[in-house]
Amino acid sequence: MKRLLYKKLLKWKDDSHKKPLILLGTRQVGKTYLLKTFGKKEYNKSFHFDFDREREILIPIFEKSIAPIKIINNLSILRNQKIDLTKDLIIFDEIQQCPKALNSLKYFNEDYPGASICAAGSLLGISLSSE
Repeated sequence: MKRLLYKKLLKWKDDSHKKPLILLGTRQVGKTYLLKTFGKKEYNKSFHFDFDREREILIPIFEKSIAPIKIINNLSILRNQKIDLTKDLIIFDEIQQCPKALNSLKYFNEDYPGASICAAGSLLGISLSSE
């Protein structure tokens, strides 16, 4: 199973017109582990943003604006490193905690097609349908 998903991630990475990827599943099945491993092996830099652990810091970034360039600038400041949308992997973990972050993915797709942006969420559909 793990190798199959990894192969699909490699295929996704090589697509020059890739869309943001959303990896869904129940808690504790290895979504984050898979994406972090993929980032370490396949990219020069990867950035992991966890909406569970960094809720107080991340949610305000998306509440202010869902414009991708503003988000990336603020996330770069947060990590004290420049994030390059043409080379780096961005992982939004537990994205269901911030519906505006999920909504921002469509703007990343429009403004930066081909950027490597992954989101992982636990019970994503259930969490969002209750709002």
